[in-house]
Amino acid sequence: MKPIINAITVILLLAAGMPVSGAEIPSDKAVEPAGAPAPFGPTPNARQLRWQGLKVYAFIHFGMNTFTGKEWGFGDESPDRFNPTAFDADQIARTVKEAGFAGLIFTAKHHDGFCMWPSAYTEHSVKNSSWKQGKGDVVKEMAEACKRQGILYGLYLSPWDRNRADYGKPEYVAYYHNQLRELLTHYGPVFELWFDGANGGSGYYGGANDKRTIDGKTYYQWDKTVKLINELQPETVVWGAEPYGDVTWGRSEGGTVPDPAWKNGGGLRQGNRWAPYEADVSIRSGWFSGGMKTPNQLMDMYFKSVGRTGNLLINIPPDRRGIINEKDIEVLQAWHQIMTQTFDKDLALGAKVSATNTRGNSPRYAPSQVLANTPDAYWTTDDNQLTPELVLDLGKPTTFNVIELGEYLPLGQRIESVALDYWNGKWVELATANIVGSQRYIRTPDTTTTQLRLRVTKAHACPAIKKFSLYLMPHLLVEPQITRGIDGTVKILPETSGSSFHYTTDGSDPTEKSPTYSQPFPILRGGMVKVRCIPSSGQPGAIVSAPFGLAKTQWKVVSSTGNLSEARRAIEESTTRRWRAPLYKAPQAPQEIVVDIGKAEKVTGFTYLPDVKGADGNVTHYEFYLSQDGKSWGEPAAKGEFGNIKASPILQTVTLSQPTQARCFRFVATHTVADKGEVVISELGILAE
Repeated sequence: MKPIINAITVILLLAAGMPVSGAEIPSDKAVEPAGAPAPFGPTPNARQLRWQGLKVYAFIHFGMNTFTGKEWGFGDESPDRFNPTAFDADQIARTVKEAGFAGLIFTAKHHDGFCMWPSAYTEHSVKNSSWKQGKGDVVKEMAEACKRQGILYGLYLSPWDRNRADYGKPEYVAYYHNQLRELLTHYGPVFELWFDGANGGSGYYGGANDKRTIDGKTYYQWDKTVKLINELQPETVVWGAEPYGDVTWGRSEGGTVPDPAWKNGGGLRQGNRWAPYEADVSIRSGWFSGGMKTPNQLMDMYFKSVGRTGNLLINIPPDRRGIINEKDIEVLQAWHQIMTQTFDKDLALGAKVSATNTRGNSPRYAPSQVLANTPDAYWTTDDNQLTPELVLDLGKPTTFNVIELGEYLPLGQRIESVALDYWNGKWVELATANIVGSQRYIRTPDTTTTQLRLRVTKAHACPAIKKFSLYLMPHLLVEPQITRGIDGTVKILPETSGSSFHYTTDGSDPTEKSPTYSQPFPILRGGMVKVRCIPSSGQPGAIVSAPFGLAKTQWKVVSSTGNLSEARRAIEESTTRRWRAPLYKAPQAPQEIVVDIGKAEKVTGFTYLPDVKGADGNVTHYEFYLSQDGKSWGEPAAKGEFGNIKASPILQTVTLSQPTQARCFRFVATHTVADKGEVVISELGILAE
């Protein structure tokens, strides 16, 4: 039998953060906790805590790829190709600030190795470009512009360098550390350093044109790298550099983080270090260019990243002029307006707050602290109260559709699940969530009530909640979906009577004078369909666009590796079916498909759609052949790489160097993401004059 210890001993043990079992506490007398609760699990350091409060900031992908049209440059590009006609760092920084972002992260060097500052350690930089006669420094101009605009400045420095002859050797790591030292000593404060996870593979490598394989966990000496950063700029947050960095990847380039998103290392509740998620996404379909995302899509990503306790990094790539394009600005302004309309008014302010328990009955930890919105204010309970309840009495009927909860992070992530109820003559469950963390946004139907109750249904230590807010997000216009059948017939969904979908097929932006969609229509030769919801009153919706190639009415699969009948899936215009070609020879053997398009066309390019959910069989390297008869092929009309397709599996478009008359094409997948014996093709398309 365990001895009964007195209350003073219990208080001392609790204050020291030591566990005390319920059997050791006298049952006839409650013991008041002394002071703040002990932290639970990993907790953030000071720079992580500051970073967590930023929520949203911008990525600026601008460099050699802007001018080559590639996602990943090969490293053999001439510095002269970089030559923006109207670069304006202030326009970029001002756009970021006006969008409501806390700052930006600029790509000082991408995988092609071209440095956007006149580095003393390489000739592959702006100092050997014709831009500003080699006297320019983009990194410096961006730093100064951010300072003028009052926003934070961060830098991206690709560890992978496809230009360097010494990449893969120890000498390169010394070169890389020298670059870091330049960037961290010449350009002022850097709030975040971003180290991409793409490492090793084929490249120019000083003319070697070979493949370099490295161990990304050990080659760059991340321990020494992070130590150098901490010495030069101790407040800089490090993205990547596992396991030494401060922030971890959100596991996709789609602007979302996992749910639940525990901050304890890799999203695991039992992790041993604080490692919060950052979601990254481009406002374009690619990192340097491509089709536009819509304000509705950005809003959804915000809820699935920031709303799941992460931060959101949105890429806004300048165009070849060196400024943010007008179309990007239009989308950002519309999204910022939705954000402002949603979050500028906290409907919970002024409510009376009560709870089933308050730690030591102290005003310091009172339920009303969840509305205080000050750094050190939070409500918490006695240590043995793991499932308390808190009620907001709103005083009058209040309508909301977004709930925000937040934990006091210096004490760690403590809550595993919660439930919320609204009062309707009795308590009715409205929503549940499976963690809280820095901020948890819970979307609900429009709900009108006078009271809202929070129930902590599972916690690993007494809850410490610093925020409980309510918002009303405006109802957003329906965004159209554009589909096309194998016969070339285009549909715009949803097909509702009285819809106000206006569309164009010539690439121009729809206006109220453009045709109103009423029934499906054909697009046989290809082109760009753009659609916009334009209501009779109020602001028009975002423009949604879809590019199309030749219609596939007469297309026929002539031959393929794997099952011939199943290969038809590669050309059937389905959004759900895809062709998975199993390997039939050695593990590295290529897979191919040959298609007869029905008649000779002057082919200008082709498209490849991978499995957009990601797959080991998505194609990374290809060869594309054309033929008049399906027998004589000659040299490839195009060959190359789909850069970044593992992390960003989006539609790939390849333009031929010159139009070629052909009736048949042959697509060869020479390598895939994992090279494990499977090729995945969701759809192949042909562009023609």
